[in-house]
Amino acid sequence: MIGKLLAALLLIPAPAGAAPAAAVADDPYDVLVFSRTAGFRHDSIAAGTQAIRDLGAQNGFSVTATEDPAVFTTAGLSSYEAVVFLNTTGDVLNAAQQTAFESYIRGGGGYAGVHAAADTEYDWPFYGELVGAYFASHPAIQPATVVVEDRGQASTAHLPQRWNRTDEWYNYRTNPRSTAHVLASLDESSYSGGGMGADHPHAWCKTLSSGRSFYTGGGHTQESYADPAFRAHLLGGIRYAAGQANADCRPEVGYTALYSGSTTGWSQAGPGSFTNSDATLTSTGGMGLFWYSAKQFTNYSLKLDWKLAGDDNSGVFIGFPPSTDPWSAVDNGYEIQIDATDAADRTTGAVYTFKSADLAARDAALNPPGEWNTYELLVEGERLQVFLNGRKINDFTNTNPARSLAGHIGLQNHGDGDDAAFRNVRIKELGGNQPTDRTGPVRGLAGKCLDVSNAGTADGTKVQLWTCNGSAAQNWTVSPATTIKALGKCLDVSGGGRTNGTKVQLWTCNGSGAQTWAAQADGTIRNPQSGRCLDVSQNSSADGQQIHIWDCIAGAANQKWVLP
Repeated sequence: MIGKLLAALLLIPAPAGAAPAAAVADDPYDVLVFSRTAGFRHDSIAAGTQAIRDLGAQNGFSVTATEDPAVFTTAGLSSYEAVVFLNTTGDVLNAAQQTAFESYIRGGGGYAGVHAAADTEYDWPFYGELVGAYFASHPAIQPATVVVEDRGQASTAHLPQRWNRTDEWYNYRTNPRSTAHVLASLDESSYSGGGMGADHPHAWCKTLSSGRSFYTGGGHTQESYADPAFRAHLLGGIRYAAGQANADCRPEVGYTALYSGSTTGWSQAGPGSFTNSDATLTSTGGMGLFWYSAKQFTNYSLKLDWKLAGDDNSGVFIGFPPSTDPWSAVDNGYEIQIDATDAADRTTGAVYTFKSADLAARDAALNPPGEWNTYELLVEGERLQVFLNGRKINDFTNTNPARSLAGHIGLQNHGDGDDAAFRNVRIKELGGNQPTDRTGPVRGLAGKCLDVSNAGTADGTKVQLWTCNGSAAQNWTVSPATTIKALGKCLDVSGGGRTNGTKVQLWTCNGSGAQTWAAQADGTIRNPQSGRCLDVSQNSSADGQQIHIWDCIAGAANQKWVLP
């Protein structure tokens, strides 16, 4: 991905009726289009297959189309970065093929489901999780309005806020919003026969283990596949599924818009400004700050979409007092930088001049100039975590009593010629002074995960280092009460021991000091009762290596952990 950042923008001309090409040339990749039907068969399958072939020819990916499920083996799927289920229906894979496909997805493969892909494999729980929701019913084909909720994802960035088109509009058995990131929904007042009410998701994305999933409810009609906007929508979904475009596809609920077209509550400090068009702020003129003056924030999750035109410079400021002087934010707050080509402590994801981002993680998550990216800035007390397209790339704790992470937020217009754009600035206030629970893998030495041996739940089960696999044995919940839990039990120092080498195990939660852990700014996790650190024994990254406590050693790789 980083190579794309330094490449010239390739604006490849597209034939009439074709979707525009990606802003930057993707690495070559391979896509399997699967359109087997065991129920209703759409007459648009041929048109859809040809449209994807056209998209591949215009955008540098190869397309193999088949209705033969025999390709669903470990070896057969290994050739493809993404698999498109194009208007499949009914039971299309046998048990062995299902096992191979699940392994492919969980191991990092991509899935793009189109329309009747939701009318497929009702009795296979993994597929239901993958597609996000199953088909329930539909009214007659008719025009409707699609409300585009996220215009920072590759499949929707080109779309207007309200997208009017004609198709067959599905109702779903369940609402996927709690398990997927909804990209677009249907306005049921714009057509007849909607059955889900005010919240009717239509397109969404999500992750499963290391895999990626995209689904769109559009694509019933043959005409859909000649529509440039729909083809670009489909292209973006395929690019996300194939790992060519990054996105934050975590479920998102409870956010309040600070900017989605209206600048009410915002003020400009210093010279320059932002133009406001198509619910997009675009920087212009000299160095200044467009800041949200209506309110200060303390504990919150701030999300926003941003895009650079080229080798440009901008940033997001947090934690500064009210002022009409943009330098006040520089001197009293913190800037989360947007500029991928500067020094390590002042590039994209850095807390400017204070802490570099994890550059490897940043590079893996970053979309290049010309494409949208999403930041989450999670402020919990004086701890700031930076997420880029859903991946954590920085973890910073303010220790300067003269500064605070609490305060106003603002968007920088860096200077004349630095072109940055912002969309969909939204915030979720967390309340109180304590952080919220966070769940996910705990990564340590050699990028491996904290693991409960064999997913056992008996008291005393060994806690070890193991290759990350996305299983429940590696899914830890880190709570504000400083416990670390998996499988319903707590990370525990055996016998409440305090000596070097005391084993760490799983044990029934009891609130004791043996189960109290404190994450430190240097990446260590300390047990305050013993004063010692969570440690991988013998500094060995072998699978199965015992986790224990040991004297905290500055810079020791086997004591560094990345929490969810």
